[in-house]
Amino acid sequence: MKKLISLLALTLLVLSGLTACTSTPKTIKIGLNLELTGEVSVYGVPEKKAAELAVAEINKAGGIDGKQVELVIYDNAYDTAKAVENSQKLIQEGVVAILGSATSAPTMAIGPVALESEVLTITPSGTNAKVTMNGDVVNPFVFRACFIDPFQGLVLANFASDNLSAKKAVVMGSNSSDYAKDLASIFTTQFTANGGEVLSDVFYYADSDTDFSAQLTSIAALGEFDVLFVADYAARAGLIINQARATAGLETVAIVGPDGFESPDLNDLAGGASNVNNVYFSTHFSTIVDNAKVTSFIAAYTASAGEAPSALSALAYDAMYMLFAAIDAAGTDPVKVRDAMKATTGFEGVTGTISFDALNNPVKSAIVVQLTNGEQTNAVIVNP
Repeated sequence: MKKLISLLALTLLVLSGLTACTSTPKTIKIGLNLELTGEVSVYGVPEKKAAELAVAEINKAGGIDGKQVELVIYDNAYDTAKAVENSQKLIQEGVVAILGSATSAPTMAIGPVALESEVLTITPSGTNAKVTMNGDVVNPFVFRACFIDPFQGLVLANFASDNLSAKKAVVMGSNSSDYAKDLASIFTTQFTANGGEVLSDVFYYADSDTDFSAQLTSIAALGEFDVLFVADYAARAGLIINQARATAGLETVAIVGPDGFESPDLNDLAGGASNVNNVYFSTHFSTIVDNAKVTSFIAAYTASAGEAPSALSALAYDAMYMLFAAIDAAGTDPVKVRDAMKATTGFEGVTGTISFDALNNPVKSAIVVQLTNGEQTNAVIVNP
């Protein structure tokens, strides 16, 4: 009898242990794999703050299916190898999906990890056209919340032609970046197709350059033109604006650039807000757009982060809420979450109404913002 009781006790203990091992997780884990330190932390940090705001809001509202959402956060420091390592760690920790990276190169590096593990990755702001691709075919587990570089190039060329009535343009860009080279090429092709003339070949420089006076002097010697298109991030675009304004003949020329211009450091890099006039850039979001959803987000983000939101924070906020909607519809099976994300249509976000095309890119308009004395003074919605 004692042996029977002991056997029953052991059986119950084993069953209890098995139940504990297979119990449903108490939280829903979403990974963040972002550039939180280093050269482009100005993009990753606001995206982290927006993700944290979105999670605080969803948890305050009761979570998803009664479960609280938990963020698991890793810094990739704009290092592709680190980004891959982070994704592998996040998957091992049981995340349902991953938000990141903020920029294109790390996102492309982690695409194969997402595909192999079948865990959805969504980048808020990686704009390179190859981000959602696996070679020549689409990567079914990588999405983005932002428009892509070819779209930006088209929009900015059309804006220069239609809104600035530009007839002649000059193009500058980094020769170290696919982002810059793709944008320069697409802008040149579209501006020419619009009937404009691009003077000279692209004026390329290296990422390590800080002195652009030689290029700018050569550009000024080309004669009068309407637009200087700078295909680059704020770290160099700001310096170029500063030095252009100090170059005879370029003091007031319109300077146009992509979403990489958007940075709290742009004015300082440009030598002060007084140099940032007649400057335009494409973006996904603007605080001066009159929209109730946008107004509500601005208030919540400012209260939470202690600063006004940027396009980066808005994109991350939309990406998180699209993830919430997909998880709410599909549960926590990563493959089903991916299927639900693919089916997203008419999602009303703070960056616009979003659906996904066949390449997992959002179908949406762009905004081109004008800067006057370093402040946004006008925002125009532009279609390609």
